[in-house]
Amino acid sequence: MTENSERTAAPAIEARGLEKSYGENRALRGIDLTVRSGERLVVFGPNGAGKTTLLKLLSTLAKPSAGSVRLNGLDAGGKGSRIRRQVSLVSHLTFLYDDLTIHENLEFYGRMYDVTGLENRIREVTAWVRLESRLHDRVGTLSRGLQQRVSIARAVLHEPSILFLDEPEIGLDPQAATVIRDILENIGSGGRTVVMTTHNLERGLSLGDRIIIMDRGKIVYDAPGHELNETTVKQVYDRCTDTEK
Repeated sequence: MTENSERTAAPAIEARGLEKSYGENRALRGIDLTVRSGERLVVFGPNGAGKTTLLKLLSTLAKPSAGSVRLNGLDAGGKGSRIRRQVSLVSHLTFLYDDLTIHENLEFYGRMYDVTGLENRIREVTAWVRLESRLHDRVGTLSRGLQQRVSIARAVLHEPSILFLDEPEIGLDPQAATVIRDILENIGSGGRTVVMTTHNLERGLSLGDRIIIMDRGKIVYDAPGHELNETTVKQVYDRCTDTEK
């Protein structure tokens, strides 16, 4: 079997015994998680549950204190640059350059990832996030919601197979949040694996085909999204966090 076929058969994400400590604070406490290729996983949990830390480790932005991560069959600890071409992260921080235009930001990232047909790809992703008419506006002049749309365009520019979304709607006004939600509903198309954290139960249930709940660095609930509704998730969420006290 070739390396490519092995990677195709492998889960998109495999985490085993994943732990992360910051001094005496144990942010993650032995996470075991497998995410199938093309799956849309939504992660719920209160502040401090470890959601953001989990995404940082899975996206190779941070290293675990213990345990291992494999992405598309590759060891995240040994093939970082190769894996980073297959993943991307969107958070409430845009990681954009305010003094550059939308086009210049995307061009910079596209060259970093050797995106072929870059000019066409830039126009494609900006049309997708409804910003094709703003390509030459400086990012620093855009509203928070528009900047988040640029951030999403940047994240999918190199067509990653795995996309991590960490509270992408946080801090947005209702109108901007509605546009972002519309974009997110289509973000898993084409077989892309998506892992998203959110506090919005309704939105998470509409986007995810699998739901997990985290509390105090552990996964305390894991179920297919189609088996749940908002009331059920809230009851499970409250019950799980109560038992941890």
